Amino acid sequence: MIQIKNLTKRFGELKAVDDVSFDVHTGEILGFLGPNGAGKTTTVRIITCYMLPTSGWVQVDGLSVFEHSLEVRRKIGYLPENAPLYSEMIVSDYLRFVMSVRGIAKERCSQRMKEITDVCGLGSVIHRNIGELSKGFRQRVGLAQAMVHDPEVLILDEPTSGLDPNQIAEIRGLIKELGKEKTVVLCTHILPEVEATCGRVLIINEGQIVADGSPAELQSSFQGKEQIYLELKTPSGDVEGKLANLENVESVEQIESDGNDLKKYTIECVKGVDLREKLFRLAVENSWVLLEMRREQASLEDVFRQLTTS
Repeated sequence: MIQIKNLTKRFGELKAVDDVSFDVHTGEILGFLGPNGAGKTTTVRIITCYMLPTSGWVQVDGLSVFEHSLEVRRKIGYLPENAPLYSEMIVSDYLRFVMSVRGIAKERCSQRMKEITDVCGLGSVIHRNIGELSKGFRQRVGLAQAMVHDPEVLILDEPTSGLDPNQIAEIRGLIKELGKEKTVVLCTHILPEVEATCGRVLIINEGQIVADGSPAELQSSFQGKEQIYLELKTPSGDVEGKLANLENVESVEQIESDGNDLKKYTIECVKGVDLREKLFRLAVENSWVLLEMRREQASLEDVFRQLTTS
């Protein structure tokens, strides 16, 4: 649905986007991540026709942002980080205004108003002034304006900003549902949100793509040695030594102890080796009470920090 090839954008001597290429397919929810100043917002503004690139090309559904700008805009719903709202307008009037700008037929407006009000949970505020709304409800109105014309592509910049946990869960569910039929690009700094919502992650840093893959693939790629967290209840003895003597164990670190029988360890072993079964058998052989055992994985935050900090 979105094709980007050799995209470059300069601001004087500054190269904000540096020869970037990637595609986004229909039915895909892409998490587009990057630190401040990485080129993320510039890329999004070019896709949405707010800005022209210095070189390279962008197509949306086969239409060039150079030659078919209006057609491209009709296919895109865009929620910027600061939603474009008129605080003096009533919510329903604002959405009707957006519908008129989007060219929605008058006979279709009432039904579409009902649909978008239900989807975005605006029923209780539909007749209130936007300026009187909480930040969470203003964000919902911004989301409604991005979706009101039923676009094929949704580009959402921090869509859950200001929402409470219940509202965040609702918006996540909505994004997942939309992603079954539409192309969704989600720009956010909330990495757990990306893990919960996106099937693919693209990380940009200093104008260049530095990672592309599913959250699980990126976590696996940047995982160092395998680590296992172990919590045991055992009388005093050479527990650490017995753990260290297991094949493929490279290090054992006791990370906490309550001074009695409770002991906690981080065990580092050869990458690709799963020691959990051997650890379980060792605990049984030594009559240790195994309270918890889990594999530690690099989080998406770990990957992000590793790729975007020098």
